[in-house]
Amino acid sequence: MMNYIWAAMMITGLVWGVIAGRADAVAAAMTEGAGEAVTLCITLAGSYMLWMGVLNVARAARMVEGLARIAKKPLSRLFPHSQKAVVPIALNLAANFFGAGGAATPFGLEAMREMSEASGKSGVATDDMCMFLAVNSAAIELIPAGVLSLRAAAGSQDVFSVVAPTFVCSLICFVAAAALMKLACRMFPYREKKR
Repeated sequence: MMNYIWAAMMITGLVWGVIAGRADAVAAAMTEGAGEAVTLCITLAGSYMLWMGVLNVARAARMVEGLARIAKKPLSRLFPHSQKAVVPIALNLAANFFGAGGAATPFGLEAMREMSEASGKSGVATDDMCMFLAVNSAAIELIPAGVLSLRAAAGSQDVFSVVAPTFVCSLICFVAAAALMKLACRMFPYREKKR
């Protein structure tokens, strides 16, 4: 659906530019925008490589696994019916904590698979699955690698000024998401449909 929306916007802009007699300006803007996009991608590639390298060093030093071990006990309270999934959930949240969303994805998929198997109800989102989706979306983040890379690419004078506010905001969002999910589970408990 989004492809159609973007295509409609581009075609509308091109047609309007031709009708307004500004076809040369439209062509120049398209070429300039494409060049800026390539420059930004190359700049971001370097920053992402740096942060992925930092994450790999943290992994080699067992920092990610250590954080997962520390988080295992509190997470078992958030996910009482999915004890086998707590380890991949902890690894997912630890990777997000260090700003490596791409590295967190396989752990998230594994956690969902474990929770589905534990429930025995294929195709049904359990309370634990919904809780994981909520806390994963509002994950606590210490190193917002994407934002830091964009700020560095844009020439920010103080690239790291967003680290503390991002950490505080993500912590508040994590707690709010978990609390709201617990409340929703109590207000609307899952009941099996009678056949």
